[in-house]
Amino acid sequence: MKKTSEKVLNPIRLGNAVLIRTVTVYTTGRIAIITPTELVLTEAAWIADTGRFNAALVASTVAEAEPFPSPVAVNRGAIVDVTDWRGELPAKVQ
Repeated sequence: MKKTSEKVLNPIRLGNAVLIRTVTVYTTGRIAIITPTELVLTEAAWIADTGRFNAALVASTVAEAEPFPSPVAVNRGAIVDVTDWRGELPAKVQ
């Protein structure tokens, strides 16, 4: 296994922009509150279509997005994975 000096950070941290994949949907947003059962996101959007998944992660672009008008809570029991979102969060319907 290749050793690296790069520090690995958990993407589940306050203020971090993330893409969350649950058992049924994708959501982007900024983590505002972390509880044992939920992640509360601001600047959140339901991602109806990521397009090419790798392109979405690398370029922070998606094919279709539907922003939430207010914060949204994501149940942690439904989360499959969470990763950093490196660019601007989707803020317009597309």
